[in-house]
Amino acid sequence: MSRVPEPESTPNGPAYEGRLLDRADEEVVDQGVAFDVRTLVSRRVVLSILGLGAGAVTLAACSSGGAAASSGVASATATAAPTPTVSSSASASAVDLPAGEIPDETAGPYPGDGSNGPDALTNSGIVRSDIRSSIGGGTTAAGVPISLTMTILDMANNDAPFANVAVYVWHCDAEGRYSMYSSDIENETYLRGVQVADSAGVVTFSSIFPACYSGRWPHIHFEVYPTVDGITDSANAISTSQLAMPEAEAKAVYALPAYDGSTSNLGKVSLASDNVFSDDSGALQLPAVTGDTTSGYQLSLVVRVDTSTTPTAGSAPSGGGGNSGGGGGPAA
Repeated sequence: MSRVPEPESTPNGPAYEGRLLDRADEEVVDQGVAFDVRTLVSRRVVLSILGLGAGAVTLAACSSGGAAASSGVASATATAAPTPTVSSSASASAVDLPAGEIPDETAGPYPGDGSNGPDALTNSGIVRSDIRSSIGGGTTAAGVPISLTMTILDMANNDAPFANVAVYVWHCDAEGRYSMYSSDIENETYLRGVQVADSAGVVTFSSIFPACYSGRWPHIHFEVYPTVDGITDSANAISTSQLAMPEAEAKAVYALPAYDGSTSNLGKVSLASDNVFSDDSGALQLPAVTGDTTSGYQLSLVVRVDTSTTPTAGSAPSGGGGNSGGGGGPAA
């Protein structure tokens, strides 16, 4: 196994390769994508000095990119489903660019953004990284843990990191139910939360692997807002989309008792037949992934947002009761 990097003691606090740790009380491997980007840039400079060439720089990027590499959790059987990429621009630093803008998708019937009734975004506790529990107490959603890292890029500004945008994420629980809507959990707000992108355009959420309910490929919803001050009006969203869960990992998770019914539902749908991802089988919406069912999974997705175009995702339809036990449920 690879040795976990040890921080160095400096007068200004713990550091690694001369850079102060963003999170002084955590290990080097848990510092996040923003720290990784700075590390990568530094290594590129060293490689340039040593004359190792572009091939070595590319190798360094592959070994350092994204939350998946920095998590410290990996599985020999885990499979990656990376986003198709083109050459990255200088303004996007070390981030590989997807082939296009993140597709506009429906917010579905259970957004909790005020567009069809329930509104989690007016709650003062909605800005949080760990979304597994209900805001202010209540139920904590059980399931296989995931860490979701999204890097938001501004296409209208030469794919610069989209700093300070607010990203709202929500999804169903291990039984296929949505908080605020499904029967018996209308008063819960778990698996919903907002993060503000840092200077590298990065947001990170701690959550659980969502179930697969009838009629849909397993997914995570998200909306991007220009600023955190604008999240109280869903009309302010500059992008509404969905992330597709990777198939191999979904099959492993759904074999667990907590996800009863999801294996059967997954067997009846595919990325090619799903009513959201069928356009391109989710090519721009599949994250890179590492991990396993015991330690959890680390998901990483690069999201390009083009503010020069008009968002086409329609308003959410009327909400329903959701579903339970992984059976029939919402269509989006």
